[in-house]
Amino acid sequence: MRTAAAVLSFVLALALLPVQPVTAVTGASTASTTSTATSSAAAASLPGGKSTFVVSQGHLQAASRQNWVRLGTYRFAANGTVSAALYLWWQRFPKARQRTGTVPDPSCTTKAGGVATRPRGCEVLTAGGYTGGPSETRTGTYTLAGNVLTIRWKIAQTWTEQWYVRTSPDGKLARLDLKASSLATHGYGYGSNAAVGTRRAMSSVRAFPGSLRQDLTSWASGTLVKAGDQPFGLSSFRACKSTTSCLTYLQPSSRGACQKSGGCPKFGGGTRPNVSSIQYYLTTISKSDRRDTLWHWCTCLAMERGEFCYTGNSHVKPLMQIIDDTGAFRGWVGVEASFSTGSRATDMLAVLRISDFR
Repeated sequence: MRTAAAVLSFVLALALLPVQPVTAVTGASTASTTSTATSSAAAASLPGGKSTFVVSQGHLQAASRQNWVRLGTYRFAANGTVSAALYLWWQRFPKARQRTGTVPDPSCTTKAGGVATRPRGCEVLTAGGYTGGPSETRTGTYTLAGNVLTIRWKIAQTWTEQWYVRTSPDGKLARLDLKASSLATHGYGYGSNAAVGTRRAMSSVRAFPGSLRQDLTSWASGTLVKAGDQPFGLSSFRACKSTTSCLTYLQPSSRGACQKSGGCPKFGGGTRPNVSSIQYYLTTISKSDRRDTLWHWCTCLAMERGEFCYTGNSHVKPLMQIIDDTGAFRGWVGVEASFSTGSRATDMLAVLRISDFR
């Protein structure tokens, strides 16, 4: 499973006004024009004209055991200030996986083992701390020079970030591609003028009409793996009738993961049982902000341990919804923060985006 540590291989009132003197009307018109001009200038001074971004970033180096990933929001003001609220997962302080409290109902799962067409009815796990508040907040200043955004954070150490700013063809989204950073090596961001509390329910996510594709950089066992332009099969997920905050999918088989040589010597791909299926769960973490989470694991790993629900090194991937100016769902930015129950050498970390605007 580590070989494909972060790669998803499946193909988820109108009022009557009194008559005003001409001078008053002219004054009102002038004030309105001034106000409109001021608003336009303020919007133009924001990155891509957008105020609220969801951001994933990480420090991922092959030889390091001090890698980290962050996920959260950046909020830009027209006066040149920016604030961040982020979740941090760091190999220096590994966090155990956390229960979400969500158990998908029988309409989208099964309680039977062995060969099945639905994933197992297990309580969904996420990265430690993700069900609570952000790990850190900070403020800073920003400047724009052409399509390059520069952020200087006001913290004890020097932390400067530069991002390329791109605007979607429909003008409803702005995208951030990491150019340089004092601390991070990889990063993605997407912004709009929708409020942080604007999100879409899983029914809307499942009904997304576009094509989502994934880009990521993952770290596992001292190796960096980059993968781009991967189809994300959202249509393969099954909606749950009662647990409406959850979508599930059982990938029937996989070529690179869940193999005999990948930790499943008795049941994995290449053995007589030849079980290389993957259990996927996509769940809402909060209905008042953008948090979702993706959890997946090889069926054979649970079988090797004699378990129904896998308690080992499953993949936990916190996500934040990308929402455009109209409030429509456009994908996620996310990270993987799967700390091993053994040594740091077998942790699985990643920075990723799943979007229709890449």
